[in-house]
Amino acid sequence: MAEPTPLHALDTPCLLLDKAILRGNVARMRAHLDGLGVTLRPHLKTAKSLDVARLAMASPTGPAIVSTLREAEYFAAGGVRDMIYGVGIAPAKLPRVAAIRAGGTDLAVILDSLDQAEAVAAHARASGDALPVLIEVDADGHRSGVAPGDRDTLVAIGRTLTGSGAALRGVMLHAGDSYALSDPDALAAAAEDERVAAVTAAEILRAAGLPCPVVSVGSTPTARFARDLTGITEVRAGVFMFGDLFQAGIGAVAVADIAVSVLATVIGHQRAKGWIIVDAGWMALSRDRGTARQAVDQGYGLVCDPAGRPYPDLVVRDANQEHGIVAVRTGSGADLPDLPIGAQVRILPNHACATGAQHDRYHVLDADHRVAAVWPRINGW
Repeated sequence: MAEPTPLHALDTPCLLLDKAILRGNVARMRAHLDGLGVTLRPHLKTAKSLDVARLAMASPTGPAIVSTLREAEYFAAGGVRDMIYGVGIAPAKLPRVAAIRAGGTDLAVILDSLDQAEAVAAHARASGDALPVLIEVDADGHRSGVAPGDRDTLVAIGRTLTGSGAALRGVMLHAGDSYALSDPDALAAAAEDERVAAVTAAEILRAAGLPCPVVSVGSTPTARFARDLTGITEVRAGVFMFGDLFQAGIGAVAVADIAVSVLATVIGHQRAKGWIIVDAGWMALSRDRGTARQAVDQGYGLVCDPAGRPYPDLVVRDANQEHGIVAVRTGSGADLPDLPIGAQVRILPNHACATGAQHDRYHVLDADHRVAAVWPRINGW
């Protein structure tokens, strides 16, 4: 095995991943859900890496959920056999789904309308493929899904599918409004609302004589704060394994549990303005400014030393394409650290998914903050 690479030998900007923190985050979530009697189906949309997936999944074959068919193809080629494509199915994508399934992967799709169900039914009749389907149910008005009490629509979709040879596998929900919360009791209440909505929809299908073996819920905040998951068979969550500043603002992770960071180099100063200039702009960090809506605005990222220790109130205040402007948070009495040209910093991201999407690999850190491995990751659709 090659000797670990010190950070100073890396070209910047680049994406770092602390393997020990990643493992700890997965272990805590799995223990929490085991205690509630449900299966974890990790969402791989943040990871986009087979090496990460193998740490997150219960086995090398799954289960998992993905957000793009590019991910489904990539993970299927890597041996993952139990997946959900977690975005509402477009009829034109059904041949691509069929090709993945023909390779031996049990890839399920989701939908929330009779039009989609009819397209899937036509595909099942024409192909003979018993395509598994989950009906997306609206947990909280956040985005997509059938209302949990809409018996007519749920039953009509279910009967359309089962009458065609497609396999009605169950229901799935995503409590997206939980991302706007931060109080633990409010997050627990959101998790309970999600559970009740899921069970309500499942009971409607079963009362109509339709199958509903899978009752799937999930988001990192509700997974973290759920107290009772009676009636639920699995929980989906993804960003929990990496963490980010947005999730820290919610309270779903601690800043110390953020496993990814962007390594950057100091390339200039504007001392009269109190600025340090680094070579990581929004192309490396992403344009995500989600923490601007939270109690603590983290700018474009929280700045740490090479060991991952945050400097007091030091953030990337602004970002151009390839330049990051580092400064002390507005209103803080903290001192600007003395970081000479060539010094390296690590920047914790607002949104791990968006920052990860700017990079094609993880530089995986060992306990001494050296790079022990490089793990490829994918992008695209």
